[in-house]
Amino acid sequence: MAFSIGANDVANSMATAVGARAITVRQAAFIAMFLEFLGAVMFGAHVSQTIVKGIVKVEMVQPVELMYGALSALLAASLWILIATNWGYPVSTTHSIVGGMIGFGLVATGFTGINWKTFFFIVLSWIISPLLGGALSFVIFKIISLTIFHTKNPKKSSVFTVPFFISLAVFTMISLFIRKTLKQSLNESIILAIVSAAIVFFVVHALVKKLIQKGKNEYDLVEDVFKRAQILTSCYVSFSHGANDVANAAGPVAAVMIVASTGVIPKTVEIPLLALVLGGIGISMGVYFMGQKVMETVGEKITTLTNSRGFTVDFSTATTVLLASSLGLPISTTHVVVGAVTGVGLARGLEVVNVGILKNIIISWFLIVPTVAATSAGIYYVLKLVLKF
Repeated sequence: MAFSIGANDVANSMATAVGARAITVRQAAFIAMFLEFLGAVMFGAHVSQTIVKGIVKVEMVQPVELMYGALSALLAASLWILIATNWGYPVSTTHSIVGGMIGFGLVATGFTGINWKTFFFIVLSWIISPLLGGALSFVIFKIISLTIFHTKNPKKSSVFTVPFFISLAVFTMISLFIRKTLKQSLNESIILAIVSAAIVFFVVHALVKKLIQKGKNEYDLVEDVFKRAQILTSCYVSFSHGANDVANAAGPVAAVMIVASTGVIPKTVEIPLLALVLGGIGISMGVYFMGQKVMETVGEKITTLTNSRGFTVDFSTATTVLLASSLGLPISTTHVVVGAVTGVGLARGLEVVNVGILKNIIISWFLIVPTVAATSAGIYYVLKLVLKF
């Protein structure tokens, strides 16, 4: 499961940097391997989770049923995520594991054993995530275009505008990481983020002033600055992804470990270090061996990306996830990224967006949950027949 998450979700962090030619595919794979592993091992334990998103009413199942149910969900989700990855389609790994748990839950408890309200909010996120990401990306790229590229002197405009947007991105990323991953208070996250953003503003301001003296083409100069910023934003998303999404693979395993050793189903799961390390290794291997296909789809096939557009996508994704998390809205990072890439494309006109690829991606989003659920139900049913638990 961790391998499949790494193979598919690496597109969330690295696809725009590869598509905009800020880094190569090989560089993206090595950076993502390192940062995903670090994020998973260092901060994955902070992401304690309700037993697989609270989708199954665990009070209605026996401990042994939950153990085999979690196994069925992991097998089904990882199988279909790998199939989607092989086709180059970005899908939500979180929604896949939820689909797996629904499948087992339906066989074990029937319709009454599923929290359908929770499932409704997940379905709602299929609409909310890409629309929010796309709208924000569209607006931000329009602002960047108007305040830099469409001014009389882009060089002069970039001295303040570029540092502003980069420091705004740093504010968003730091506050998101402290709030979502480290689970600290909103006040703490905002104060630390403001201090970090202020430092970054002055550093980037000095850097841009130095760069504009080199006499480069003014548009190339601005893209050059965004290129450096985009590598940083991509690294952040990769590190944060390792910290947050390792729970999709390690969470069910941790639940099984606890049930096996205590015979009791806990309400929440603290993921042990061994599970985090195995999850981190799995994600890293998935990135390295299969990460390229989905990166190509998101970074190159939906629309053409430059460094400023790629930066806009990363910034919009981080901001959308932060706002949604703060408001308690269900959100999928994968869906936000696809929406943000599309939004950047639409800012230049519908004709530069590959509608065919976009249609196939959206179809894959709606198919993944029922397909994983059906497969998980089948695996669980067979296990129940063979093992007679």
